[in-house]
Amino acid sequence: MVQILVTYMDMQSPPTGDPLPAPVETASFAVERLEVEAFLSLYRAVGEPLRWDQRLRMPEEALDAFLSSPSTVVYVLRVDGRAVGLCEFDRVDSADIELTHFGLIPEMQGRRLGPYFLDGALRSLWDRAPDRVWLHTDEWDHPKAQDTYRRAGFSVFDSKREEVSE
Repeated sequence: MVQILVTYMDMQSPPTGDPLPAPVETASFAVERLEVEAFLSLYRAVGEPLRWDQRLRMPEEALDAFLSSPSTVVYVLRVDGRAVGLCEFDRVDSADIELTHFGLIPEMQGRRLGPYFLDGALRSLWDRAPDRVWLHTDEWDHPKAQDTYRRAGFSVFDSKREEVSE
């Protein structure tokens, strides 16, 4: 077990201004109901460099139930039809919606696709009229994660050291 700094952020109103334009002409995103195998393939491609393991530890039946639940929404970013990004929200049927996973495969980072994808997914999510959207991020996340979240409209509401397994 190690201790890492975990930062909690939230946004209490939808994004303002015009939606961000796609920085790559062939980029698009949509809500997708992925089968377990396809989800895990994308989850690994995005999350391995960030040490994501939460969905990998779930039994297949539990993950399938989670992915098909009405309280789960997964947006997939595609470039030239290829899945390159993941934005997962949980408890979309409640007042507080959690952004549980967000990221791009490493080769797509640095092309402004992340801000475009996050902005679009959040705008769509706010159509559900939540009280707030919240997330947590930590030291193992991408170095630009907190800045991206701040630019999208999130603010820090707490931070603390937490024990996690390596």
